[in-house]
Amino acid sequence: MGARDREGADHGKVRRDSAGRRHVIGAAVNAAINRGFVIGREVMVGSIPGIIVGYNIANFGRFAGNPYPLVVRTALGVTQCAMDEVSLV
Repeated sequence: MGARDREGADHGKVRRDSAGRRHVIGAAVNAAINRGFVIGREVMVGSIPGIIVGYNIANFGRFAGNPYPLVVRTALGVTQCAMDEVSLV
């Protein structure tokens, strides 16, 4: 039967629950806001100064919003960051 079993499940494929993932991303963004990472706030990404310009709400891809909820503009460009990668100025 190939990759499918009798119940029709695809082995090796992750099922995505978009509503659940949105809830987790929302919680990550709320946690960032509660810790003081609000839009317009100056931060340091390592030793590089930046400013928070938004929140990452992507629920797929390499830099999904759950682990990387902050969008920061620096002199080197715009990046998604985890809260432990940035510090408040």
